[in-house]
Amino acid sequence: MTMIDQIRTAGMAGQLLPGAVENLTAWLEAGLPAWATAAIEELVARGAWGELNDRFYRYIEFGTGGMRGRTIGVTAAASETGQPDPLGTPAHPAVGSNMMNDFTVVRATIGLYRYVHGYLARADRYDAPKLVIAHDVRHFSRHFCELAASTWSRLGGVPFIFPAPRSTPQLSFSVRWLKAHCGVVITASHNPPHDNGFKAYFEDGAQVVTPHDKGIIDEVNAVPLKDLPTFLAKDLGRVITLGRPADDAYLAVGMQAALDPSVFRRRKFTVVYTNIHGTGGVATVPLLAHAGVSVTEVPEQVAFDPRFPTVKSPNPENAAALAMAVALAGKNGADLVLATDPDADRMGAAVRSRDGQLVLLTGNQIGALLADYRLTRNKELGRIPANGSPRVALIKTFVTTPLQDAIGAGHGVKVINTLTGFKWIAAKLRVYEEQLKSALLASEGLAVDYDALPLATRARLQGERGTFYVFGTEESYGYLPNDFVRDKDGNAACLMFAELCAWVKDRRLTVPEYLDELYVRYGYFLEGVINIYYEGATGAAKIRRILETYRTDPPRTIGDVAVTKFQDFGRQTIRDADGEEIPKQDLYIVTLANGYSYAGRGSGTEPKMKFYIFAHSPVAIAAELPAVKAKVKEELERVKSLIEADAKARAER
Repeated sequence: MTMIDQIRTAGMAGQLLPGAVENLTAWLEAGLPAWATAAIEELVARGAWGELNDRFYRYIEFGTGGMRGRTIGVTAAASETGQPDPLGTPAHPAVGSNMMNDFTVVRATIGLYRYVHGYLARADRYDAPKLVIAHDVRHFSRHFCELAASTWSRLGGVPFIFPAPRSTPQLSFSVRWLKAHCGVVITASHNPPHDNGFKAYFEDGAQVVTPHDKGIIDEVNAVPLKDLPTFLAKDLGRVITLGRPADDAYLAVGMQAALDPSVFRRRKFTVVYTNIHGTGGVATVPLLAHAGVSVTEVPEQVAFDPRFPTVKSPNPENAAALAMAVALAGKNGADLVLATDPDADRMGAAVRSRDGQLVLLTGNQIGALLADYRLTRNKELGRIPANGSPRVALIKTFVTTPLQDAIGAGHGVKVINTLTGFKWIAAKLRVYEEQLKSALLASEGLAVDYDALPLATRARLQGERGTFYVFGTEESYGYLPNDFVRDKDGNAACLMFAELCAWVKDRRLTVPEYLDELYVRYGYFLEGVINIYYEGATGAAKIRRILETYRTDPPRTIGDVAVTKFQDFGRQTIRDADGEEIPKQDLYIVTLANGYSYAGRGSGTEPKMKFYIFAHSPVAIAAELPAVKAKVKEELERVKSLIEADAKARAER
């Protein structure tokens, strides 16, 4: 019996899913390298049907931001493991249509190239497509970067790569700096060590959105297996490696994240920083040091390491990931702890309380503090009117704390809410950029190079004729100070949050006291998050059932709490503060009778269902704030348990 016969027999016996049988057969018939064929043979011989299902039940989804998934199997074959390198990277990534490996990376690169080439041709632009690729420290990241660059070159394009790991925000900036047509980051952000990913960016330096996302997805899905083997051998002869000027240009715009760096000269300020084995130290440490901040790195976490050996998860949202930095700050008395994730687009922090203890802040709290600080200081510096202006905008996602909506209203500026994902914030920035360029062309006949405009000039022109973007944030620890970069920037976030903390210290306050000032002014806001993980093929079906039943059978009550409003972003027409229609998406916002609300969506980057819960209570006087906090926290925890129980029941329908 041949191996294909064994696979078909397993399918008829119900051991392999129909999709797995189809994809396994197609891959074997396409002529795989010997190691890949040997891996499948071993897994079949071992009867590892669950592993084969997870690897082959579908093609890894190239979604609107790219793709992300396992590059090392739960059950690895001997030919894949081979002789791992000193940092534990196996000889080969795991074979499978649903895995991050050579085949899926080449397929994604070919699809991206074909879309960009066609896009340029339709616009009568016939220059060779230029692609910039950055990569983080993960298993196979450098290999995938070089493989994608080789593929792009052999297709006729011009690829640029960095000499070593670089952050996601630097890639975003570099696409614009090089005037490239697109970009890619090889990263799985803060996912577990066994994952990797491929994030696609367009010529504006932002992750792709409509209509380019669908066009790229269609091209990727249309790439046949027979087109892949030709590109599996790397040829880097025509790949351009970027030098020091690329780093210097990014650092120059990163320094502009600080509104008033003189605060660091007025009062000594010290930081403990950890890059958690990732790319952050490449830019974050120079930015802080150049601004005059005394920086101490966590020595055990400085080195690039795809295993992230000192943490359970390299996610600055988790307290455990900052534990070593907090311990070091406890010893040396640092004012602030900062951390970035492996690709340095997210930033987490711990600050000193009045009693000297280090307190971890949530992404919502950091974002709210930065929003108020940057509006306050921009007014003091004369960049925006003292009373605010409808031509000044904060931009946030719908699942980010409504405290920022209150802060924006209090400062007299508009607050734009977008779908989840920083690409939607970046898409709004492109709208504002194009509106200003059109206004200047129509009124004065000026065709301006927007990237050449200094920040102060952008602020003045946008404040007069467009919309000046003053700050953007999402609850998952993502922040962006200006529009030179078009994705969340953990490097710049470290600098601007250090500036905020130094300013607070200069006022002889603590950061928690500054946050309490906001609560007394705008009311107490508290947020909670529920993550329900479902792995593999069966898990994907459960997530789909939750999403589908929310649409077909919306909740009328959550436990003993009545639902007063239900918004389905996939069916209803919903507009932002500019009157622009929000693109359709499987996002639901539920308002409850107790004044709380929550949003539900499937994660775009991990196998999970995610709920965001928002609580709020007015605060009459500062003295009652502690009691309000305790009451709201208790009720929020109760509501969280009710939402989670309802979701898990829906998953089993």
